[in-house]
Amino acid sequence: MAQREPNAGQPNQAQWDRGSSFQADLERDKAHRRSMKSLKPLRRLVPFLVPYRLTLALFVVFLVLAAGLSLVFPAASRLLVDCGFAGGELPAYCAACGGAEGLLAPYFLLGIVIAGLLGVVSAMRFYLISRLGERVVADIRRAVYDHIMGLSLSFFEKTRTGEVLSRLTTDTTLVQTVVGSSVSIALRTLATTLGALIMMAVVNLKLTLMVLAIGPLILGPLILFGRRIQRLSRRAQDELAGASARASESLSAIETVQAFTQESAERASFGGAIESTFQAALARIRVRAVMTALLFSLVLTTVTLVLWFGAVQVKAGALTGGEMLQFMLYAFMAVSGVGMLTETWSELLRAAGATERLTELLVAPSDIAAPASPAVLPAPLKGELAFSGVRFSYPTRPDEDVLRDVSFTVAPGETVALVGPSGAGKSTIFQLIQRFYDPQGGGVTLDGVDVRSLDPQVLRTNLSAVQQNAPLFSGSAFENIAYGRPPHLGAADRHAVAAAAREAIADGFIDALPDGYDTDLGERGVTLSGGQRQRIAIARAILRDAPVLLLDEATSALDAESERAVQEAFTRLAKGRTTLVIAHRLATILQADRILVMDQGQIVEEGTHERLVAQGGLYARLARLQFAAGVGPADSSLVAAQ
Repeated sequence: MAQREPNAGQPNQAQWDRGSSFQADLERDKAHRRSMKSLKPLRRLVPFLVPYRLTLALFVVFLVLAAGLSLVFPAASRLLVDCGFAGGELPAYCAACGGAEGLLAPYFLLGIVIAGLLGVVSAMRFYLISRLGERVVADIRRAVYDHIMGLSLSFFEKTRTGEVLSRLTTDTTLVQTVVGSSVSIALRTLATTLGALIMMAVVNLKLTLMVLAIGPLILGPLILFGRRIQRLSRRAQDELAGASARASESLSAIETVQAFTQESAERASFGGAIESTFQAALARIRVRAVMTALLFSLVLTTVTLVLWFGAVQVKAGALTGGEMLQFMLYAFMAVSGVGMLTETWSELLRAAGATERLTELLVAPSDIAAPASPAVLPAPLKGELAFSGVRFSYPTRPDEDVLRDVSFTVAPGETVALVGPSGAGKSTIFQLIQRFYDPQGGGVTLDGVDVRSLDPQVLRTNLSAVQQNAPLFSGSAFENIAYGRPPHLGAADRHAVAAAAREAIADGFIDALPDGYDTDLGERGVTLSGGQRQRIAIARAILRDAPVLLLDEATSALDAESERAVQEAFTRLAKGRTTLVIAHRLATILQADRILVMDQGQIVEEGTHERLVAQGGLYARLARLQFAAGVGPADSSLVAAQ
């Protein structure tokens, strides 16, 4: 089986090939989140909130109303007790509120009205902020994904695909929680807590001072335990992220895991990761349990002391029962509000870290971008490709030249094959033609226009590629073939897709599928054989009908009979088109107009098959290994006949 050279294929696979350490990524992620101790990153959400300022304004209105009605309710409760339950003469303010001695209904009706209004206002506040949170997160996800789609391959060399997906899902969920819930709770709690403290002082200053004096005894443990819980929560998150990543890697390579009978080792590894997650969560639960016990004891003791002092005040006639109830309700609102604010602060810090991570993606620069004034390709495009003194090294290996002073020209309509050992730089040439990277020296031109001066979208519209690993997408056979249709030409019809499938010798097995062209192929086309996947990819390239064809081991997974048929299809397709072919199986390129032999990033030989065999160099050695052991330069006719 042909070897892939470094950096070819999918970006995440290239990263794997270069031995990128997941543990290093995980530790960097941990350090990043630990450094987040400020809410400043949340300011970067403002541009996403501005388009919905009307919704935000309405939310603020209902938030103020909800906080106000929450503060009114304890006062209404005071009226219910003093005016509704009083057995004797009513206090003077009862009559001032419209009640009369012996008439209980007005006070209870007032309580019912306030409760109803509070319910409606709270529901509107919840609806508006929740809707806003979902809308903002949807916009953020779209913006991040749109930006990622335009980033160059060098970005994916440095950033794991799993990490990007984590930011798109987990981090945006944290942001949604904050925008759609935590901020609302924090603002409402802050308003009601301050209001409750003020109303407590209005009702009874002595009791208020007593509560404030005891307050630090409650806040101290709350803050100390809260920080400890936050650290343990972060640790549990990190452990869970490690377990999830391990599971993702194992499941994505399940065939390899089972082929090497490593199921037990993977189970043990994942089990250990899950156990570490459990232990981290258990530590957090223990601390929280101790904090809960301590807080309950302190709060209930405080409430008892306040009630005791209040009871003395009521018995002495300094307070009414209603005033005491009103004060206790306000005190409860204030104390619980402080606790809730502490919890919310922790959530806001986590969301700030998530926002920072998302912002990093949004501002990540692309090494490949369209120039301010892109050049225009000649029309019609002839398809002449030229490399002039190209020198290139990958961003992750800047000191290692993959291509060194590479120069060649492919005339319009010419078929040129690239051969050579793995790592010689063949796939890199394809990546430069498609402008996935830019060379550090020299230049690549299409019809005399430097590809760096073109809009990458325009450039790639004129190229059609078939990759060795034949990547497919979840969806039907029809959708995977139609994927090759350039967007500016509109959707492909079934006739065009079927014609491309016939050209790629794929129509036979597609028709035999349960639902024909509408059969779902599964994730990455897992329900198909390697050869079938490759023929789908070939049909996709045929449908694209671009003037330049790039065939990277396009028939490597085909059997001999299918390979011969597809080669015939390519021969027809290549007429009038510029075609570059990467091949390890030399039998597939015998009819190429020219063959470029590469070794260690340079073109070392050039010519037709017969000429190169006669030279007795690298190509001849490769030919002897593949066709017939011991065949030498003098037997080139025999080699050609194979």
